[in-house]
Amino acid sequence: MKSRRLLLLASLCLILHLTRAQENLAAGLRATQSTTYRHFADPNNAIDGNLDTNFRHGSCSSTSKQCRPWWRVDLHEHYRIFVVSITAPSRFARQLRGAEIRIGDSLMNNGNNNTLCAKVNSIANGRTANFFCEPAGVHGRFINIFLPRCRAFLMLCEVEAFGMPEPH
Repeated sequence: MKSRRLLLLASLCLILHLTRAQENLAAGLRATQSTTYRHFADPNNAIDGNLDTNFRHGSCSSTSKQCRPWWRVDLHEHYRIFVVSITAPSRFARQLRGAEIRIGDSLMNNGNNNTLCAKVNSIANGRTANFFCEPAGVHGRFINIFLPRCRAFLMLCEVEAFGMPEPH
C-alpha cells in the first residue's frame, strides 16, 4: 500500500514537471461565465496571465450571486489535460470550496456535465492550487469551473491548464 502511494506521488510529480514545462493552454483565449458581477469582473480576466489577486484591481473574474454559477474556456482544440491551476482572490477564497473542474467536448448544461477532473476542497486567500486530473488526465476542448450550489459567487483570479494535444 505504501509503495503504491509513493508510485502515485512520483507519477503526479512527473506529470506536474512535464506539464509546467509547457505553455498554459488557456492563455490568450476567450472565456465566458454564467453572469458577470460588474464590468471589471469579465471572464477573460481569469486567463489574462495577471496573477494579481486583489479583486478591485480588475484582474479577477466573478459571476453575480446566483444558483450554480460556472466559468468556461474554449481551448478550440482537443487536449488531454493533466493539471488545472486556480489562483484564488485575496479575499473570499472560501467561496471556491466545492467547485468542480469539468473537462470535455459537450456544451450540454453549459458544459457542467462533462467529465470531472477534480473538486476544490480549499484554496487559501490569494494562493494558487494545482488540481490533478487523475489517473491519466481528462480529454476535452472545454474547461469548466462549476459551483454546484445556490446563492454563490464564482470568483477566479487566474486559471491555467496544462496538457498535451490529443486528436478527437
